[in-house]
Amino acid sequence: MNKFYGGILSLFLIVACQTNSGEKATLLASQESNHYIRLINLDETRQFYTWTADRIPLVSAHRGGPYPGFPENAIETFENVLRFTPAIIELDVAMTKDSVLVLMHDDELDRTTTGTGKVEDVTYEYIQGLFLEDNDGKKTDFKVSTLEEALNWSKGKALLTVDIKRSVPFEMVVDAVRETESEPYAALISYTFPAAKKLHELAPELMLSVTIRNEDEIRRFEETGIPWTRVIAFTGVAERNPEFNKALHEKGVFTILGVLGNLDRMAESRGVEVYASFVQKGADILATDRPIEAAKVLKSLSPSTSSKSPYFTHVD
Repeated sequence: MNKFYGGILSLFLIVACQTNSGEKATLLASQESNHYIRLINLDETRQFYTWTADRIPLVSAHRGGPYPGFPENAIETFENVLRFTPAIIELDVAMTKDSVLVLMHDDELDRTTTGTGKVEDVTYEYIQGLFLEDNDGKKTDFKVSTLEEALNWSKGKALLTVDIKRSVPFEMVVDAVRETESEPYAALISYTFPAAKKLHELAPELMLSVTIRNEDEIRRFEETGIPWTRVIAFTGVAERNPEFNKALHEKGVFTILGVLGNLDRMAESRGVEVYASFVQKGADILATDRPIEAAKVLKSLSPSTSSKSPYFTHVD
């Protein structure tokens, strides 16, 4: 068992609770622990994301990995995930009326905070007075974080993939990454090839997460002129065949399979071993709403030795 996963088994305590909606499992850490990914510079970032046969499978915590008591897109939620597993943290960035970049998935504040209205119609001062609510609608003590705060937090702890909402100028996100000197940790998400090309032109040094789901999209990506050394391939939310994953691996590219939604539900109903099957067929990173459960099975798929091991640390 690798040292960065050492002791991870002892961290899982499943407590069954009775609620009005039925029986619900709550995952708690049995001790304080942290699982970090640490990179010194962009050269190490590129080495980390260059696919090798001894790669270590990872989870990407969708919207930061919310659980009961831990709302989405909150730094405290990111920290909770890292108590169980090293992770990539996927987060969402929106912009307030006064041009402050904050972590928020929805256009409106109603679902995830104690506030109301659209993010773009309120000031950061208003947002500072709000509290985040978890996915069950329960108020927490946690506040809405800024992108700057998340970028500074990530350094020496976790890799980020940054989902930029439509109202947010790419230039502002790139500036925030550079101003916080978090370039080794922040990869920018694009869903279209024109968006990927624009991001690469703005910040050719940064990694991009780009949607590439089939051979035609491999060809279209290559037409953008973006080097394969700058890309992580998001292969969609449906399982891809091993041959397609192999084609990306031959280009040195990590694949991210979005198991959030149907595939997460399949694993919940059939057992966590389903996550292992995705990795065995060539998925390298599982973007999931259940990062703690998925990570529990992925640790058994990690090689006993890996060229990626120096980038992981486990701190009690």
